[in-house]
Amino acid sequence: MLSESETTRSASKLLPSLGILLVTGGLFLLLWFVYLWLKPEVPPYRYQLIEEGGVEKFKNLELSEYPNVSISKYEIRVDSIDKPLAFAYRAARPGANPVLLYVENQFPEPIVSMEGMLSETTKVAAAIAKYVPQDAIILGWWDTSRKLALLSGRPMLFTSHLGDPIIAPSYWKDRFEAIEQYEKDFWGGSGSAEEREKFDRFIDALMAYPNQGAAIMRELAGSREAYVVVHVSDIYKLGLMRPERIDVAFKDFPLTGNVHGLSSQVKTWLTNNTYASYTLQSLSEKVVRAYFLREGAGSNILLAKMLPFSNFRPLDLEALQLIHKEGGYWIYKVPPADGPEGQK
Repeated sequence: MLSESETTRSASKLLPSLGILLVTGGLFLLLWFVYLWLKPEVPPYRYQLIEEGGVEKFKNLELSEYPNVSISKYEIRVDSIDKPLAFAYRAARPGANPVLLYVENQFPEPIVSMEGMLSETTKVAAAIAKYVPQDAIILGWWDTSRKLALLSGRPMLFTSHLGDPIIAPSYWKDRFEAIEQYEKDFWGGSGSAEEREKFDRFIDALMAYPNQGAAIMRELAGSREAYVVVHVSDIYKLGLMRPERIDVAFKDFPLTGNVHGLSSQVKTWLTNNTYASYTLQSLSEKVVRAYFLREGAGSNILLAKMLPFSNFRPLDLEALQLIHKEGGYWIYKVPPADGPEGQK
């Protein structure tokens, strides 16, 4: 049995040890929480290369007219799912940065890209080669511009992967910063500050009233002959970038061969959700996507008037001159600064 003095000595040795242990444990927990707080989020998906080669190797893309284009096919994968969410086709010419040419989506929601059939993109590129002079400048959303530059060889105002907006399911919103960085690294940069500033100005043009928007586009183009290419999906991307100004939604509908039935479904959804107008985009032979626009200031902006929403015809637009339509793409000529529209 220990004496009282021996017990006191043991306690005096134990208490400092317990104190050191508690402090060490507290520091460990603190450092662990700091690590978790500062640990960068990982993107929810990854690109996995599965095949690459010339266009002859990818006959499904129908790119035989572009023999000097090389293709890399990637699966867009999530670790927790056995099958890929989509297939992404990256295209490049010698001496040029690669671009996202086409996404073959296998998932119910858009991932990486909103645009649909590649055949529409190649046809609009051919139309640009036919209707647009070689020394003209073309304005368009940065992703559209990069594809059309690759396929048409025409100069575009935007040539970099600018990354806005992020196209991903809303439940990945807490990882959007990680997605943005991953896409930037994968595609090689995100453009200069000057190019991003010009793209913001282009967004301003699409968001402005028609004559004001056309004047901003002329300002961006300078003295060169200028054209602008828009796609129906641009209206949704615009809504993601300026949600306080424009209310846009979309829904996919199956194509069953019954046109009247489809029209009835679209109009019913529009009415039940209190939207004012809609326009359609073909995604495949089996699916059509409807974009819905709510009544308000956003329904009078330039981009809304450039697209065939149910309450307006692009042919009635006076601020820009419609020169060609191909699937979901619309090509307009920007009037010169001293033209009648440019003075308004």
